[in-house]
Amino acid sequence: MIATKARPAASKTRRAGPRPRFDNMQQLLDSLGGIPAYRILSDPPPGTATVKDVIRYVDGDDRRLVELVNGTLVEKTMGASQSFLAIELSIFLGIFQRANVDAGMILGADGTLRIMPHMVRIPDVSLTLWERLPDRKVPRAAVPSLVPDLAVEVISKGNTKAEMKQKIGDYFTAGVRLVWLVFPKARTVRVYTSAKDSELLAEADTLTGGDVLPGFELPLAKLFEKLPVEPKKKAKTAKPKKKKQ
Repeated sequence: MIATKARPAASKTRRAGPRPRFDNMQQLLDSLGGIPAYRILSDPPPGTATVKDVIRYVDGDDRRLVELVNGTLVEKTMGASQSFLAIELSIFLGIFQRANVDAGMILGADGTLRIMPHMVRIPDVSLTLWERLPDRKVPRAAVPSLVPDLAVEVISKGNTKAEMKQKIGDYFTAGVRLVWLVFPKARTVRVYTSAKDSELLAEADTLTGGDVLPGFELPLAKLFEKLPVEPKKKAKTAKPKKKKQ
């Protein structure tokens, strides 16, 4: 049996402040970590979105993966390598659980979670221990009010450092216990045990489940083995200056 700390399914003690107001697009982009503008949905207008709007996209015909941040719907995008790594991690976690102990519910890159009353996040992979789920069953809601124990984010081209720093802070504020930040190009994983405490693992290292999933071990070389190695950029050589005649 894995020992866990008693926590609510999602934080209900943090009250939302006044609805954010933006005088211009730059203020909006800055509040979201400087993400590309193409990821921001205009329906409903930024600053006015609610969880109901997220559900409309989740359940609608024009299904899109959107997060709710600062009253704004932000589209989550993934490339092929990011999707591959997320699925691989889910498989490794699932194999471990079947061989050892069925510790919790694993969700993939479309597992939309309401981690705080007015915030929706979509980890690329998440694990929530069964002990914290009612009747140890998968929630019925399309966007359940739920804080996972483990959240995994695989870095894509459209992500920024400021965005990921903000997202990691949101996770730990909500009650997430462990975050893995996966960098496909660098073939590394940064493991966060708090918003300020982290360790960078290289391809030769082994990723573990820590206190969330004791006994889980994954050599990162095995995770990244099917990804092509990024070609090294050639160093630019300065062109010789022409002599003035």
